[in-house]
Amino acid sequence: MKFEHLIEINDPFNPLMDTITREQLWRGLVLRAEDPKLFVPHLDECTISERTSGSFARRLRYGDLVIDDKVVLTPLQEVRYEVPAQGDIAQSLLTMTIETPTEHALVVRFRYDDGNVSATDETGRMYEDFKKSAYKEADIDTVKIVRQLASEGKLDASRLN
Repeated sequence: MKFEHLIEINDPFNPLMDTITREQLWRGLVLRAEDPKLFVPHLDECTISERTSGSFARRLRYGDLVIDDKVVLTPLQEVRYEVPAQGDIAQSLLTMTIETPTEHALVVRFRYDDGNVSATDETGRMYEDFKKSAYKEADIDTVKIVRQLASEGKLDASRLN
């Protein structure tokens, strides 16, 4: 299943929306990769290893479920999560790309590829719709947390660029 959606960060035509800078947004997305427990409450543990220039490996533990992945950073542009096939988990990919559709607008494009072919039956399509909804809600929560951290000044200092 492949799925993508946009979340608007800055809207120059909405004066009620707090704006954040591309740099603050970038730091927030990197923080989500480095300290995911701030963003994913049911995550028990995240261990980072094998840090190189522009990427790092992680081990995520959700109870008995352990997932190894790799995070690839393209500064101020993209955070990509690569999950290799492991156990019952298919190879998958999540990409968060910062885009500027107009001069003062800022959006994040979330792209998912869960490594499975799209469902052809009604039950499978309902399950995919549920997953898409859950992904979108998690992404909305991510942006809310990034906005909150930015408003508190916690994304002003450089973290990882």
